Amino acid sequence: MRKNSLLPKPPGAPLPARARLRAEIREHLPAFDATLQVIAEDILGADARIDLVAVDEKGGVTLILLGEAGEDLTLVALALAQRVWVRERLHDWAQFAPQHALRPEAPVQVLLLAPYFGATAQAAAAELSFEGLRLGWVRTLQNAAGPGLWIDSLPLLRAASKAHTAPPPAAPLPPSATAALASVTSVFRTGLSDADLGLSPAASRSGEASHGDTTR
Repeated sequence: MRKNSLLPKPPGAPLPARARLRAEIREHLPAFDATLQVIAEDILGADARIDLVAVDEKGGVTLILLGEAGEDLTLVALALAQRVWVRERLHDWAQFAPQHALRPEAPVQVLLLAPYFGATAQAAAAELSFEGLRLGWVRTLQNAAGPGLWIDSLPLLRAASKAHTAPPPAAPLPPSATAALASVTSVFRTGLSDADLGLSPAASRSGEASHGDTTR
């Protein structure tokens, strides 16, 4: 099993300008996911632009968010915010664009595309993942015909489920260890005088009255 979080940063030329990149993603999207059809692009969402909005064959909405190098962790947080923003408006969208047969009850999915997703971003996506969150690498590579766009799906590393169970009870100490601890406690108590502790005779008697004399 390959560990995607340990893969080196992939080589590739800088991504094209945002508008051109959206156009190329839109052109290459059928090869990446044939079920998606782009119905809108560059719309203002939750304090940021949503690059592309696509719909699948069943009317489910997928948001496509693009990030530059170093923006992978920001994209994960943005996915959560944009998903909530769109989900609250799906009923209105379905009324305004009936030709797309949107299903507001379907979960809003998000596809994040960036040149690279580091280990931190992948771990955050796995921990905060929801149904339909996908990561993908998008790169510009040189070939014989010139520069071309390449989109590669990145499997989301799911965090292992953690059972929240109570820890097992501690095993009882053997008699020898219990005796040793008692001996250490006794030495500690009897090795210090009231003067060493800075206690007056009155304070010492008060402490014994409150807690008892444990040295006996």
